Amino acid sequence: MRLFDIIAALITLSALFSWFNDRFLKLPTAIGLMLIALLASLTALLLIPGNDPLEHDIRRLLAGIDFNETVLHGLLGFLLFAGALHVRVADLARYKWSILLLASVGVVISAVLVGGGAWLLFFLVGLKVPLIYCLLFGALISPTDPIAVLSILKQAAVPKSLENKITGESLFNDGAAVVLFLVLAKIATGAEVAHPGLFVQAFLTEAFGGLALGLVSGGLAYLMMRGSDNYQVEVLITLAVASGAYAVAEHWQVSAPITVVVAGLLIGNLAREGVWSAETMRYVDAFWELIDEVLNAVLFVLIGLEVIVLTISGAILLAGLLAIPLVLLARAVSTGLPLAALRRFRSWSPRAVAILTWGGLRGGISVAMALSLPHGEVRDVLVSVTYIVVVFSIVVQGLTLGAVIRAIGQRGDLEFSTVR
Repeated sequence: MRLFDIIAALITLSALFSWFNDRFLKLPTAIGLMLIALLASLTALLLIPGNDPLEHDIRRLLAGIDFNETVLHGLLGFLLFAGALHVRVADLARYKWSILLLASVGVVISAVLVGGGAWLLFFLVGLKVPLIYCLLFGALISPTDPIAVLSILKQAAVPKSLENKITGESLFNDGAAVVLFLVLAKIATGAEVAHPGLFVQAFLTEAFGGLALGLVSGGLAYLMMRGSDNYQVEVLITLAVASGAYAVAEHWQVSAPITVVVAGLLIGNLAREGVWSAETMRYVDAFWELIDEVLNAVLFVLIGLEVIVLTISGAILLAGLLAIPLVLLARAVSTGLPLAALRRFRSWSPRAVAILTWGGLRGGISVAMALSLPHGEVRDVLVSVTYIVVVFSIVVQGLTLGAVIRAIGQRGDLEFSTVR
């Protein structure tokens, strides 16, 4: 199937599902699109015979899409840049230590807890998954997905301090998770021998390299825009940063997510202070909001359709359902411990951990990393379990986040503003 045919099919489905959700369901866009695509996929599996030409065409369409390549090496750079462009650095700076610990130490704690728990869980349900692959599962499922998080937070009544923490963490923790995942993947395939220095070197190289490249690329774009008063040119410059800086970061083997987040934050904050005219600001914001909405729509439709190519048995389904509370428990511990470490410096409400836990949504990045594993039975298990956790996270947690916040707020005074 031609690339144009695949793109046309995805955009057409996204438009149809968006219209149906807007007209009838009235759900948050990300949740509505994924839910409609998921239900359509399940209906197709039930109603279409195994040798039906239509099912063959659907499977051929999905087989032509490399989900890992599409998300991690395609959509992610644009979506992260779009999200970072509208975030105020001053808001993130107020909670810098919380965000830093949650996006680094928190990810490692969660990965270890989920990995160890998954190893026991898989053993109990009769699935043979080596410990190193269980740790890989822990690494890929631990980061909160910025795409899912930012999409849901727009429509959930999250206290501002918590919104800043969740937003900041989600923008940066996928960089740490990808590094951890890649190192563990090299160990699993025998390309590297495990030792502490391997992890430290990888984190330092990726994180500081991505930070430096993001500052340089964002700074150059800012200087170019200072000498221009043409909104078409300035929109094109931002587009070049989101794509070009991401591509360079991948070729230089530094963190591409951190690169575009830093560049987006730099441009979005500096350019608004006297560089962009009112007209330019209006066009830049409108352009990136549209990019964000369209790519989000395509991504969540893809997640919903992906169920067609999954391998799910009774044991895998049970493992996936049991993995949900495991991931939530690990999330609670991995957020509670870093915040507790900061308690002597900043006060915080214990209920903040509940919001951070329930608001830590998983999404397409986790599915993409799972699909990048080598083909085999272990990969099939991890992809299916990851998918189950992600669907629960987006649909159940996403739909109930506002209600959970309101319920917690009614039980007591939530002084979220004291949480730094």
